[in-house]
Amino acid sequence: MADAARLPESRLPDTPEHHWSREEDGACRTADRGIFDRPAQEHGVAAKDREEAAKAVCAGCEVRVECRRHALAAREPHGVWGGLAEEERRSLFTSDSGPRAA
Repeated sequence: MADAARLPESRLPDTPEHHWSREEDGACRTADRGIFDRPAQEHGVAAKDREEAAKAVCAGCEVRVECRRHALAAREPHGVWGGLAEEERRSLFTSDSGPRAA
């Protein structure tokens, strides 16, 4: 799963609003962690179905906004974070200056 525990400390934003624990508060803590990251050989319908399952977990999550903000601030390149897939997060950036919207 795409979680903060896997990221090097240097990749984590160092602001108070990003000091939250998805492990304790996130809906993903009880979900199948495999749905949040796409296996290298997964494409087509299987990839879409897995991604939609991850987004469904995120949709009911009380820390979805914080998770999404973290993924955008850290420019997390993989997985579903805060209900956004990697392609959706990339599309929010117009340049290296930062996100257009969270």
